[in-house]
Parts: sequence; C-alpha cells; structure tokens
Amino acid sequence: MKQVNPIRTLSTYKAGYLRQDLPAGLSVFLVALPLCLGIALASGAPLFSGLVAGMIGGIIIGTLSGSEVSVSGPAAGLAVIVADAIIKLGSYEAFLVAVVLAGVIQFVMGIIKAGRFSSFFPDSVIKGMLVAIGIVIILKQIPHALGRDNDYEGEFEFQQLADGENTISEIYRAIETASPGAVIISLISLAFLIIWDQTVGKSTKAVLKNFPAPLVVVCGGVALNEFFRTAVPEWYLGDTAHQHMVQIPTIAAGKSVFSIFDFPDFSMLAHPQIYGVAGTIALVASLETLLNLEASDRLDSQKRVSSTNQELIAQGIGNMLSGLIGGLPLTSVVVRTSANVYAGARTRVSAILHGVFLLVAVFLGGALLNLIPLSCLAAVLVMVGYKLAKPSIFKKVYRDGWSQFIPFIITVLGIIFTDLLIGIAFGAVVGIGFVLYTNFQSTFRVMRDGKKVLIEFDKDMYFLSKPQLKEALGQLRSGDDVVIDGRKAPFIDHDIFNMLHDFRETAKAQGIHYELQHITLSPRKKKHKTAVVS
Repeated sequence: MKQVNPIRTLSTYKAGYLRQDLPAGLSVFLVALPLCLGIALASGAPLFSGLVAGMIGGIIIGTLSGSEVSVSGPAAGLAVIVADAIIKLGSYEAFLVAVVLAGVIQFVMGIIKAGRFSSFFPDSVIKGMLVAIGIVIILKQIPHALGRDNDYEGEFEFQQLADGENTISEIYRAIETASPGAVIISLISLAFLIIWDQTVGKSTKAVLKNFPAPLVVVCGGVALNEFFRTAVPEWYLGDTAHQHMVQIPTIAAGKSVFSIFDFPDFSMLAHPQIYGVAGTIALVASLETLLNLEASDRLDSQKRVSSTNQELIAQGIGNMLSGLIGGLPLTSVVVRTSANVYAGARTRVSAILHGVFLLVAVFLGGALLNLIPLSCLAAVLVMVGYKLAKPSIFKKVYRDGWSQFIPFIITVLGIIFTDLLIGIAFGAVVGIGFVLYTNFQSTFRVMRDGKKVLIEFDKDMYFLSKPQLKEALGQLRSGDDVVIDGRKAPFIDHDIFNMLHDFRETAKAQGIHYELQHITLSPRKKKHKTAVVS
C-alpha cells in the first residue's frame, strides 16, 4: 500500500532541483497569468483579485500544500458562484468576508480529516476528468489561437457566460473572423512546441531539456507581433489596450501599492446569508481541490501520494489570507498542475516560484507582459491539453473493460457538454453503479457436479445480492443434493437469511435435499444449527 508523503523540511529540497523547478515555475506563471485575469473578469470581481489569489495560491498554499506538484489559484468552477454571491451580498467587500469564513471551514475540515472523501471517487472518473479537461482546454483555446477573445480565459462551461455562445459555436465564429496575425503566431508557436517536444525535450542534455519552451514561444509571439506593426500593419494584433493581449492592470500614478488591495467588511458577520455563501464556497472549493489532488498524483512522474487533509488545511489558510487582502477563492487547479508536471517540475518549489513571478509581474513587469498576444499562450495550453487527452489513453481504458470505459467516457462527455462539477457527478454516479454491480455479481459461486450442488458465499451478503441468489435457487432441480456454505460471509443480510430458510419448504416440495451450513444472521449472534431438508 502506498504511503502518504511525510511533511518535508527545507533540507529535503536539493538545489539541483532548481534546474527543473525554475523553468517549470516560469512556464506555469505564463499559463496562470491570463487565467487569473480571465477568471476575475468572469467573476465580476476586480482584475487584481485574480492576481492576488494567484500569488497566494503559489507562495502560501504552495509552501503548505500536501502535494509536491499541485498548483493552486482562482478556479473557473467557482466563477458563477462568486458572481452570484457578490450580487446577493451587495458588494465585493462583503463577499470577501465569505471567502475568509470558507477558509476557516476548510481548515476545520482538514483538522477533522475530511480529506478521505476523495477516495470514494472511482479511478475511471479521475481518468475521465483529466482527459475531459485536456479536450476542453484545446476547444476553448482554439478561438484565442484564431484571434477571437469574446470569451474569457479559463472558462470551462459548455454554455459560455461572456457572449452567449457555446464551445462549438464559438469555434465556428472564430473561424469566420480569424485574424491572420493571430493564426500565424499560434501556428508557428504550436509547431515550435511540437518540434521542441520531439527533439530537444528528449535530449539528455540537462541545459536544453530543462529550458522553458513556453518562454521562447512568448518571446517569439511578442517579436512577431511587433514585426507586424511595421511590416504588415493589418496583421498587427494591437497593443496593451487591445482585447487580444494580456492585460495586467497597472497601479495608477500617485497611488499607493496598497491601493490594489480590497479588504473585507466584517460588519457583514451580522447577516445570516454570509454563512450560506461561505459554506457553498468551502464545499465546492474543497471538492474541486480533492479531485484535482487525486489527478495530480496520477500525473506525478514520481507517483507520490499527497496528503488530502494537509491540502485542506493549506487551502483553508490560503483562502483566509486571500479573503483578507482582496483575493478570489482558491482551489487546486488541474490546468496549472498539468502545465507544472509537463514542464518537468520536481517539487513544490515550482509552484512557489510561479507565485513569486506573479508578484513581480504585478509590481514591476506589467507594461512588458501586456505585449504578449493570447494566441501564443493558446498554443502553450493546446499542448498541455493534448498531453492530458492523448488517443492512447482512450485505447488503454477501453482495454480495461466496459466497467471502466463507460464511467470514463460519460465523465468525459459530461464535462465537455456541461461543466466540470456536473460532468464529474454524472461519471461518479455511473462509476459507483458499476462498482456496486460488479461487487454484487461475485458474492457467491454455484458449483454443480451431477446432482451435487454447492453454493458458496465468497464475501458479505448484502440485500443487493438477493436477486442473483434467488435466481440461483430457482434453477435447482428435483433430486439435487444442495449445500449452501456461508463460512466466508461474516455478515448475511436479514432478507437473504429469511429467504434461505424460507426456501426449505420449497426444497421439500420439489424433492431437493437442502442443507445450510454456517449461515448466521449477523457476526454477533450465535450461529444456527445446520438445517437439512430431505
């Protein structure tokens, strides 16, 4: 059995890991930057709130996390909840109180070890979630790659909030209005990433292997766009004020650094509705975090097992701090985590560094980063999506049998055509149904040798096994010598116990020799004497 990773000390982290963690942190930063801004925009919150949450998700949660590769930040799955809550509570400052309280709830959940809940989700559902997220990333980034940015970065819902389109119709609109400049930048960027992955990415030279290819793509995208400005103006994608560019808000001249922060209005503690909002945020954020943590363990090349309870504590602390200084609610996020893993991260240092880079970007690098076209970042995310949803994964799950493939494919389709949480719910219900069906199909065995029949229980007999057992009894024939052996079943459900004893009269009437051995109503009650009917 795998052991959960012990809490590590600073001495555990070798300086040599920076060769992998530094470029990985930079790659995650480039992916996280537009996502933080897009999710803040979709939530109806100040743009800085997404960046503040991203910093805390990297620096604070990254330090305290129960995982070495998970990366936290504002989550698209909470955008609708946040937008509704801000309207319901009347102000963003009031909403921040709910974020702080949600953090307290998560902290308590971690203390009481509620993290074990994630183990109830079938493995096929976790696989389906990863593949579906990969497909959604690709579908959602195609419009940005074509220069259409009506929908915000980071949205996962099929029905889009920003422009009333859906995932498929948005791609159609993007093809109709494709920008030549964006198409050229995205295609060149994607081609570079594919070639890099197939050649330099497989190189044994550490310097080349660990160099962040997304950084080259970003620099190339900026250079190409600046070239279009002078050489082909009609292909130019605009400047810092244009919709297609990264748009980090800048601190107004003469304003204090603290002007970017919002602070909670704790007078709202007197309003009962604040607690309902806090509970909703805590439950949804915790569920998404626990599922993503299961996924991050699957992605981790070193196959480490994260501490779910430690993660809930870390998320709780992160959300308390985020609420106190104006940030959005936080969860562990698969998009950032997968970008982190595929960039070669070894330890949590990469997540921490991505938070530091966000901090530097806000205070020092805004003007420069606003020159980045979203089309080159779209290419980076498309590659991440492809690695999550490779065709070989479908083939492997299909070979595992229908009991794995059906919950897997339902999860995939559910997430693509609804949203993350609804899709997971569909998959989980079907997956658990298959687990129950499979489990109760193999609770007993029927062995026949001529007229001699042995019905042997292999495990506890719950009421769900009653139909199969009743059918087996109905197939017995006159003259059969039947023994029902319950020694391997410590528990036998009351309905099954009664059915077995009631069948004595049926057996007698049909001329069946019928014997019950080691049949007990419960493990605490005295076993009944063997019943024989001739």
